[in-house]
Order: sequence, then C-alpha cells, then structure tokens
Amino acid sequence: MDLSELNARGLVLLGCGKMGSALLAGWLGRGLAPANVHVIEPYPSDWLGSTGVHLNGTLPGNPAVAVLAVKPQMMGAALPQVAGLGAAGTLFVSIAAGTGLTALAAALGGQAAIVRAMPNTPAAVGRGITALIGNAHADAAAMDLAEALMGAVGQVVRLQDEAQMDAVTALSGSGPAYVFHLIETMAAAGVAQGLPEDMALHLARATVAGAGALAEHSAASPGQLRENVTSPAGTTAAALQVLMDDERGFAPLLKRAVTAAAERSRELGQ
Repeated sequence: MDLSELNARGLVLLGCGKMGSALLAGWLGRGLAPANVHVIEPYPSDWLGSTGVHLNGTLPGNPAVAVLAVKPQMMGAALPQVAGLGAAGTLFVSIAAGTGLTALAAALGGQAAIVRAMPNTPAAVGRGITALIGNAHADAAAMDLAEALMGAVGQVVRLQDEAQMDAVTALSGSGPAYVFHLIETMAAAGVAQGLPEDMALHLARATVAGAGALAEHSAASPGQLRENVTSPAGTTAAALQVLMDDERGFAPLLKRAVTAAAERSRELGQ
C-alpha cells in the first residue's frame, strides 16, 4: 500500500473498539505514522493510548480518509463529529454492519464520497479480507484509495450490489468467530478423549491454521483436499459420516448460522 496520501493528509478513525483496533494495528504495522492518525474514542483502551496516535483532539481540516468504526446503534450520535469533512474532499469508509450507503449519505451530506467496507479481525495480522462497495460519488480514485487502505491489512474484493453486503457480513465478517469456536470445540473434544488441555488446544489451533493455509494456497478445491485426507473406512471417514449428515451435520448447522447472521445484518439496516 502506498501510504503517502494518508501520511500527508492524515487518517481519522471514528471509534476504536475491537475491529477498529485490529485495523489500526495492521495499518501502523505497515507504515502509517501514528502522528498522522486521529482517533475519536470515548473509552480508549490502554493499548490505544500507547500507540502515539492523536486521541480525542482537534481533527485535521481535510484528512484523506475518515474510517467510521462505531457500532451501527451509535452512528446517529457519532457521525456529526465528522460530517463536515465531506466538504473538504475526505473519503468516508464505513465498516459498520447493516448501515447502508443511503443512510450514511443522509448523515454525511449528499455529495460525500462513501465506501462501505466489511473487513474481519485477522486484519490485525495482515490476513483479513474486506468487501467494498461505493456510492455514486466514490469515483475510481476513491475506490482505489479504499482498496489500498484495506489491502494493507489483507485481501480485498469489490461487490457489484450493496445487497450482497449482508451475506458478506455473515460469511467473512462474522466468520472468524465461527472458526475460533471450531478451535474451541475441537480442543474440548480432544480433552474428552484424554488429551491434556494445553496440548489439545495447541493441536486444534495448528490444525485449523495449517488446513486454512493449505486451502488458500493449493490449486485443489476444498472438496478435493478433504478427499485427500479421507481413506476408505478409516478414521477420517468415520468422523465425516457424522459431520456430513444431511440433517444434523456441519453443513445444515453452518447454513442456519450464516442465515441468522445475514438476517441480523438486514435488521440493523432497517
């Protein structure tokens, strides 16, 4: 990522909870100077206070980007603090689930360039993935700037329709929590089979991380990789017979989970 524009004009971060902190950690680790970051956060963590960023001070007049990282329920109260930046040519990038471009434009001004982004917490270690969609005022340069910003902390995809954002929120935005829960439950199952707790957790973490890396870098499909591990009538086949049950297995369970998250995202946008 070319940080020259951000380091020249500055970046404003409105809200710095778990997701905002993950993004900020990623950006600072990739060369964004703390002196060029202005954070508005009423309840700053000790970590945030130690970063050297400007905290709850006067904002620059025309920052390159203002990242909106407050919870959807707090948007109405928080946005007036940065609404005036749109007239200075600042690009707004919102990571709030469920808050649509129309609602954001109503609060930030009809001419504001706005990009909705849905990142996830692996951004903190440069392994996030973010989906982007911009409004009519977010021209090619604005979209490139948003992609460069989010590309500094992982991969980026661009959506064709804002309606896809609810599905993205449910799949990749909330998805790390599903994987962390998988690690928890795998470790617990290992303990139930007689392993020490620390060893079971180590094995589960490394297995999920390694399998994910293999799935990302292999030319084979996930289905083929699964088959590669599965010997006929072997131990993996016995486990998959349970996990792949059409009614009670992993697939219908995860489908219900993702559907619930997508429906909640739609509710937040109403």
